[in-house]
Amino acid sequence: MTNPESVVPAAGDYSKEEADEYYLTPAEADRLLANAKWRRFAVMGDSLAEGLGEESPGYRSVTWSDRTRDALTRRVPDLAFLNVGLRDLIASEVREQQLDRVLEFEPDLVALVAGGNDLLRKDFDPADVEAELDQIVGPLRGAGADVVMFALMNISAAIPEVAALKPNMELLNARIRAVSARHGALLVDMWNHPGCASRDMFSSDLMHSSMRGHALLGAETIRRLGVFLAPE
Repeated sequence: MTNPESVVPAAGDYSKEEADEYYLTPAEADRLLANAKWRRFAVMGDSLAEGLGEESPGYRSVTWSDRTRDALTRRVPDLAFLNVGLRDLIASEVREQQLDRVLEFEPDLVALVAGGNDLLRKDFDPADVEAELDQIVGPLRGAGADVVMFALMNISAAIPEVAALKPNMELLNARIRAVSARHGALLVDMWNHPGCASRDMFSSDLMHSSMRGHALLGAETIRRLGVFLAPE
């Protein structure tokens, strides 16, 4: 008998995604973003920004940033979108290689994912990473853009093999939260999200999100934007 978990779904079969407890329906996304007026959305950073991740059977192979873009585009059909994310970059390289290009795009909304590669280095210095993030977020906010930052998911909750990374991940997240608070950025804090404990949120390389993980991150990004947009 065929194991149903091993069957790759036919094109258009997204039953697992739609039944996922963390799934965000298009109707709910539209409600959350009803007041959105952003017209130029940029994404910058490392591999998570670029969109790396293995397929998840039963889920669309759509990255978190594209899910966010698609939801925003339903509200603002002429939304301009730029993604300059690139794998393997540390925070200083994100600043050096991407900041000017993003500023030239003149965005009013920027999503920044950076620092994850720094914590894998032997010379990881949280203060240095915080300084680099400051030098990215400060100019973006100074140019008038709303900025979304991300505290990393606790991958060790699902994958004990990487538990040694947990202390540095916590140090990095603390610095990300500090930069976000200092500059009035929007924070998507994934560290204690219950989805962290699900192994299928992550790819087999034990580093990147799977497409289920991308679906979760896209949903939480839209939810955070919705909180920001909600009338007081």
